[in-house]
Amino acid sequence: QVQLVESGGGLVQPGGSLRLSCAASGSIFSINDMGWYRQASGKERELVATITSGGSTNYADSVKGRFTISRDNAKNTMYLQMNSLKPEDTAVYYCNADLWSSEKWYLHYWGQGTQVTVSS
Repeated sequence: QVQLVESGGGLVQPGGSLRLSCAASGSIFSINDMGWYRQASGKERELVATITSGGSTNYADSVKGRFTISRDNAKNTMYLQMNSLKPEDTAVYYCNADLWSSEKWYLHYWGQGTQVTVSS
């Protein structure tokens, strides 16, 4: 019933920009905190940015000033605007959220990920 689907990834040159989207679908009553995570090849998955239902944001130090997280609660969608991309930003980017659906909480629920590759 419930799923998170990321989109917007791709290949971009250093210094370029990408905008990722995460759309929640299904019978969703409420979404609490949401966040973007990333996992580079051979590395641990790491936090990129989070956003609360009220719009408060936090960022990893490595992306501060370059990435912007946002959400549209009416559309059950979260975004990650990525500017000034660096090769070290290359990773699979995952959407995560706490969802209320069908009288159940889906805690720390994951999307399938979208690949971002920053290379010349």
